Amino acid sequence: MRREGTVIPFNRPTLIGKELAYVADAVASGKLSGNGPFTQKCQRFFEERYGFTKCLLTTSCTDALEMAALLADIQPGDEVIVPSYTFVSTALAFVRQGARIVFADSSPGHPNMDAASLEALITPRTKAIVPVHYGGYACDMRTILAVARRYKLLVIADAAQAIDAYYTADLGEGSYPWHKRLKAVRDELPLGGLGHLGCFSFHETKNIQCGEGGMLVINDPRFIRRAEIIWEKGTNRAEFSRGEINKYEWVDVGSSFLPSGITAAFLYAQLEALEKVQARRKKLWRTYYAALKPLANQGFFEIPVLPPYSTNNAHMFYLVCRSQEERARLMAFLKARGIQAATHYLSLRASAYYRDKCSGPNPVHCMRFVDRLVRLPLFDALKREEAECVADAVKAFFLGPGEVAQQGRRYLSNPPAK
Repeated sequence: MRREGTVIPFNRPTLIGKELAYVADAVASGKLSGNGPFTQKCQRFFEERYGFTKCLLTTSCTDALEMAALLADIQPGDEVIVPSYTFVSTALAFVRQGARIVFADSSPGHPNMDAASLEALITPRTKAIVPVHYGGYACDMRTILAVARRYKLLVIADAAQAIDAYYTADLGEGSYPWHKRLKAVRDELPLGGLGHLGCFSFHETKNIQCGEGGMLVINDPRFIRRAEIIWEKGTNRAEFSRGEINKYEWVDVGSSFLPSGITAAFLYAQLEALEKVQARRKKLWRTYYAALKPLANQGFFEIPVLPPYSTNNAHMFYLVCRSQEERARLMAFLKARGIQAATHYLSLRASAYYRDKCSGPNPVHCMRFVDRLVRLPLFDALKREEAECVADAVKAFFLGPGEVAQQGRRYLSNPPAK
């Protein structure tokens, strides 16, 4: 008898380490506002593990992007190139500064920005390029950085989904001085560290999470001092806290971008478990890949293809169906079996807010992912048996449960309750 409700959710945030203990420590310390001991521990973790020049925790990736827009000195009339297939925050941070958004299409075979068509979008008003590393897969950063150098543009990476993901190829003429610092840690270059600025998310759906949280990575040293001022409400309070000045005052624009000590404490416990989390997620990702690749080879759907210059951080596993109608039927089929799958972004270029503010056709490849992409459950607490159950349900939709059984795979029309 089928059980009611969602049995395998799309995502479930979980405790994976010392989160509650560290939150208690933060409360006991008497320092719950921003830039306390746990904030500094989190920032040092990223600077030491990845070689990032400077890290500042924020209350969200949206806030990190807004700080980046301020640091880039975006002015009304400036143009910023953003992929159409991304979350609204990627564009909104620059719109708030008065920028005109120029939307880039996705690559033909991947949701990431089509770097090959980037140069055609540049005008004398272009100020910055904002690549988004969709699903934790690297964009073609060699091409993007080379174009940026050629036209003297800033590169602000939206690495919301890209923690512990790397670019593995040579950057050629796209190299910048701070890449030497990254290479001193390891040969592969961490995503979020290649452009002038990088932005991360620790939202509850991410590999490492604290409910709501983010981080700005400042790779270009010329932005460090102003970033701290913007971060501290437009004051030089960070310098005062380090004993570098006798008093702090209002010196620039800014806002309250710092997360609380409780948020940072929770996040630090998650960071301590990063390697274990990544190992589990990669096993789950490989479970999906091994089970579903044969059907992808037969043309039933597409599965993620890892670019030759990218690692896989197992942030998500998705399918690209043959049509929007087929995706709707697949999701209904999974829902009826207690499995919650999810679509993803709509095209920002076609959004109700922005479609009348820009010219040109809708991106073609972007719309294919808007209409056909579906994400499968993938989170730290997901069991391998549950991932197998999801994969079997997908196979049953396309092949029929009888065919799945003949292949010797276990098919559960009613997944086990938690």
